[in-house]
Amino acid sequence: MLVKNNAGAAVINNPVIPEKHREAVLNDASSSIIEVLKGQLENGKLKDLVKYFQFTGNYNNPLITSAVNKFANKLNNYYNIGVKEALETANLLIPPVMQELIKQSRGEQNKEFALSTLLSKLNGNVVDMSVLLNQLRIA
Repeated sequence: MLVKNNAGAAVINNPVIPEKHREAVLNDASSSIIEVLKGQLENGKLKDLVKYFQFTGNYNNPLITSAVNKFANKLNNYYNIGVKEALETANLLIPPVMQELIKQSRGEQNKEFALSTLLSKLNGNVVDMSVLLNQLRIA
């Protein structure tokens, strides 16, 4: 899931990120989001994860905050970007990307981003997540 939307301009046009690191930074943004979502699954918080995908427009969600902080830490630790600039960049990039992920997971056109497929990929295709998702929707 490489970040490929307009939010990527926060990295591409950001003078604090050297041009030679921009692609790696975009990959780190994607991996930060994946790590947070995967952490939810690993910690048994599937229900919270499903709620996140059901309710759009929730920019104060702990998942977003966690992904922003994880990405800002990577910017600070691996690219020597100051804490303030790292947080600003992360806040410009991560929330819109996560909102786009929600939108894509609901769309009928892109089956690869369907929620059950996305969650199955996050858990390494160990469990068929469609069964669990159907149970959560009924509950």
